[in-house]
Amino acid sequence: MKLSILMPVYNEEERIAEALKQALAVEYPCEIEMVVVNDGSRDGTQSILDAADDSRLRVITHPRNAGKGAAIKTAVDNAEGDYMVILDADLEYDPMDIPRLLAPVLDGRAKVVYGNRTFGSHSAYSFWYVMGNKAVTTAANVLFNSYIGDLETCFKLLPVSLYRSLDVKSRGFGMEAEVTGKLLRRKIRPYEVPISYRARGREEGKKITWKDGVEALWILGRERARKR
Repeated sequence: MKLSILMPVYNEEERIAEALKQALAVEYPCEIEMVVVNDGSRDGTQSILDAADDSRLRVITHPRNAGKGAAIKTAVDNAEGDYMVILDADLEYDPMDIPRLLAPVLDGRAKVVYGNRTFGSHSAYSFWYVMGNKAVTTAANVLFNSYIGDLETCFKLLPVSLYRSLDVKSRGFGMEAEVTGKLLRRKIRPYEVPISYRARGREEGKKITWKDGVEALWILGRERARKR
């Protein structure tokens, strides 16, 4: 099996070099490729990507910022792996957890795996961010009669062909809700494994806002009401 690690990047010059270093240093149980999409960064991100040297790495550049969903679509369109997982460049997620996501797939226990953030005590967490995530996840569980623990997790591991078949339209952070809503609509219940998580604050560049939470709720309602 070949895994495509998809990394959308926007104005992450302070973190992108370390994000690549960490991701490429992991000992994966299968062949990997990294597809990085520079989504119209206006800082020094592109220069750092141009200097990166690894045969497993491919960089694609958007001329202007189009949003996370659009960046992931570009990455998926260019992915050559059998499976894919999204890894943001903000260092909130630990790529060392990716082999743990792969384990249920490699031993035949699961087809789709989500990394479940436990949101334990941590000074970097925003109360309203955590509550918003729980509200969106609860809405999905109620609407689709499911029981998942973390809808908004970045770590979603699934077959590339399955993601392409979902035909995700959301160009921004709404893609997280759209992917989950469409999976649950198909009766595909993600297998979840616990992962580590270090949230960064707004002053450190965190981009998601309460408006994205409202959009996620609207998208889930739309997917639940959409005719088969």
